[in-house]
Amino acid sequence: MAVATEGVTTQALTLPEELVLMLLNEENGYFLQVPGWQLNCAVMGAVLAELSLLSRIDTDLESLYLVDATDTGDPALDPVLEEIANEPVRRNAQYWVERLAHRAESVIDLTLDRLVKLRILEYHHGDFWTVAGTVWHTELYGDTEESTAGQFIKTRIGRAIFTDTIPDPRDVIVICLVNTCDAFRFIFQLDAAAEERIGFICKMDLIGRSIAAAVLHNVAVPLLRRSRLTKHIPRVALRKLLVNRHVRSGNLPALFADLAREYGPVYQIRPPFGKRMIFIAGTEANQWVNRHGRMYLRARDYFADFEKVYGASGVLPSLDGADHFRLRKALAPAYSRRRLVDQMDQLLHFGRKHMGVEWKVGDTVSATRLSRRMINSQISPMLVSVESQDIFDDMSKYKERALNVHITGALPEFMLKTPGMKRRAKAVDTLLGRVQSVHTPAQRAGCPRNLADDLLSLNASDPQFVPESNLRFALSAALIASVYLGDAFSFAVYAMASRPDDYARIRGEADELFGNGDPKGEDFTPEAMDFTHRFLMECLRMYPIVPVSMRTVMNSCVVEGYELPVGETILIAQTATHYMDDVFADPFTFDVGRYLAPRHEHRGPGYAPYGLGTHRCLGFRWMELQLAVNVLMVAHYFTVEIAPANFRFRFNPFPSMKPSKKLKFRIAEQVRELPV
Repeated sequence: MAVATEGVTTQALTLPEELVLMLLNEENGYFLQVPGWQLNCAVMGAVLAELSLLSRIDTDLESLYLVDATDTGDPALDPVLEEIANEPVRRNAQYWVERLAHRAESVIDLTLDRLVKLRILEYHHGDFWTVAGTVWHTELYGDTEESTAGQFIKTRIGRAIFTDTIPDPRDVIVICLVNTCDAFRFIFQLDAAAEERIGFICKMDLIGRSIAAAVLHNVAVPLLRRSRLTKHIPRVALRKLLVNRHVRSGNLPALFADLAREYGPVYQIRPPFGKRMIFIAGTEANQWVNRHGRMYLRARDYFADFEKVYGASGVLPSLDGADHFRLRKALAPAYSRRRLVDQMDQLLHFGRKHMGVEWKVGDTVSATRLSRRMINSQISPMLVSVESQDIFDDMSKYKERALNVHITGALPEFMLKTPGMKRRAKAVDTLLGRVQSVHTPAQRAGCPRNLADDLLSLNASDPQFVPESNLRFALSAALIASVYLGDAFSFAVYAMASRPDDYARIRGEADELFGNGDPKGEDFTPEAMDFTHRFLMECLRMYPIVPVSMRTVMNSCVVEGYELPVGETILIAQTATHYMDDVFADPFTFDVGRYLAPRHEHRGPGYAPYGLGTHRCLGFRWMELQLAVNVLMVAHYFTVEIAPANFRFRFNPFPSMKPSKKLKFRIAEQVRELPV
């Protein structure tokens, strides 16, 4: 199918590209419910069929043979062509589908990348794809038509199935491959006549028949092989765990990196009198979670008891599949960098207002308290339009206690029901009442839209999707973001205060930005804050806030040769790679140069401070900008020192990573006056 849009050269889509577009489910941003091996076989069948149509190979029911070894120029096709050309013995299509199935993932990656470049697909963070709204033009059956590329293909295939039109040979192959995936039932409403027609079409083309037969023969192969290929998951000796130096310092990412180095990418820890914990760690494990986690792992189990504390069910962190993707899309604007850029004047105003009241020269303050309250002074009015500093401490302590009870399991359940915790729980209702009292149409008229507006609008338009019972959690979670971002801010201030040369370079960038008055949101470009940005990337590498993610195995799977059983709780140590020297050279050294060319050590799944896959932090772009602006403001207006001066850095790792309670900041100097 040839397609073109304004400013783009006419392109003919390949069979792998058409297959991907047929199987893409826009509701959940990924493929239809096709088993992974079956999808791999179908994709390689499409590659072989495309090579046949390009007259590079030919095939019949008995064998597949080389016709022309000349490269096609397509990086998804040429490695397969080369492998066939180098095979000394003539094989059949079934053999090649099985042998090449391991290449399917790279073919899918290349195919998705090309479809994004052609503006047929749009990529969303977390490895989601949707069909772009760009209007494409095509010559189909002699007529010029306009639609999206995905609609073209499905319309074309639908015509072949539901009319007596003689299908094009390419359409026959696509129908054969989609049929082997048993995916037509997700695309069209089929009756007996349509199913009979599909069966008839699949017999019309010899290439399609032979490849479809090979795919169908191989769909059961992984089930037959898995039990023979999987390895025993090694068990970490408790003695090794207890004597590890990173246990004493609270550095969980470095601990998990040490264990992966000794035991491999999958290992188990069996605490006394407790259930075993299976960890996966390493770049390959991270890559697997990014690509395949949504098909094998779910989040709702570990989060269910925690969300019930707030009277909620089905909030964003606990959703999976289509509902999760839909809610992410709906809330994405509220957490976007663009929205923060548009409200930069508010961010600067609230931040300087707080520093003007709370930051006094000579004061020594807890690093955690100073940082969290600084961030909340901005987050609260900007995301939910209310002040909440008076209840913020109660909300954050209640949330941390709930996490330690229901997520980490570090505390018994009665610890959440003490008189003090019951009192702090009321702060959540206080917040909800404040938000609802100011979010009326009259009071919000002319105000910039924020997260509370989006949540209340979703509740009003679809109360089943976002019920009122979930607002208590969702609105308080906006403020709890101040805890995570505040702790990241405390790590950054600590790193800056302990490195005077870096402090000076950040101050230099800040003075350039603020030298002629307040910068606009668009002024905070990568070039304007190059050193600051790389400095913060290194802070997030060395001091990640959430080092581990918990999931439940919903479909049995194999990771790095180890089978993860259904129902097992898996801990994904995504930041263990931050302390692996094959990913980050000399990982215990603070080095902002590692993010410059040619090193670019952060590129790839080894850098994962925001999580992985579908549950990657939705607001990480907002977080990056707000963190950078606050660090620049601190450097521009104040000199901050570490107290005590001889402080030896340690982590407080539960329920999330933050500096030790002993770390304090001393406001040593106010460099210049804060604007009124």
